[in-house]
Amino acid sequence: MHLACFGVFWTGVSIDAVLVCFLAYVLRMFGVTAGYHRYFAHRAFKTSRPFQFALALLATSSAQLGPLWWAATHRHHHSSSDTAQDPHSPRHHGFLWSHMGWFLHPNHRKPNHNAIRDYAKFPELVFIDKWSLIAPVILAFFMYGLGYFLEQQGRPTSPMQMLIWGFFVSTVLLYHGTYTINSLSHLFGSQRFVTGDDSRNNPILAIITLGEGWHNNHHHYQSSCRQGFYWWEIDITYMALSFLSSLGLVWDLRPVPDSIYAEAGASK
Repeated sequence: MHLACFGVFWTGVSIDAVLVCFLAYVLRMFGVTAGYHRYFAHRAFKTSRPFQFALALLATSSAQLGPLWWAATHRHHHSSSDTAQDPHSPRHHGFLWSHMGWFLHPNHRKPNHNAIRDYAKFPELVFIDKWSLIAPVILAFFMYGLGYFLEQQGRPTSPMQMLIWGFFVSTVLLYHGTYTINSLSHLFGSQRFVTGDDSRNNPILAIITLGEGWHNNHHHYQSSCRQGFYWWEIDITYMALSFLSSLGLVWDLRPVPDSIYAEAGASK
């Protein structure tokens, strides 16, 4: 995936390619943050079975394995955060391991269905978890086809350029954007709450990850759909979920309890 990004020196760049790259990044980051993280891992809101599958499909297009594996692994992380049992703690295993080395190890690539029984009961989720490369492959073909279509319309792009920028570059950016929460957000930032681990709030990472950078907030109260607890803590994922809630696609967005605000010493 990383080596394919060097294709930009062959295909060049266009406004269309960069725009599609950005949109593919944002949409799939939302799939990871809203779908994999806040829904499947933490059950922070409710939705219908069809939209549940749509979230899983969107998230798997990120090429970060399947929803059952992702959520089960993340639940394990919270149960052992920054201990020796944490699969990706920079405190115990170093930066590179916490950023991306851990999931390349065979011991961390099999889903633990016992830790995700609430969703492993759905056969369509089991299927998409097992065949998690289907969505990324479809997306890659779509990007190639989009490039061909735009080229036929006289746009300054090409099928290969759109494939490289729209799929490979956006996916690698998405990889490292996601990985920063396991690595950098346990190293750099502020700690509003005493959580017993190294989780930190980092506004820069919050922008990159559509709200996940408010990591100390999240580790203190994991069940909330909102990770930016205050209006100045930008949480784009929560804003998008609030919009989807107004459309009736999701509901019962779990709020931050008043007791948490009282503990922080500030009102919402």
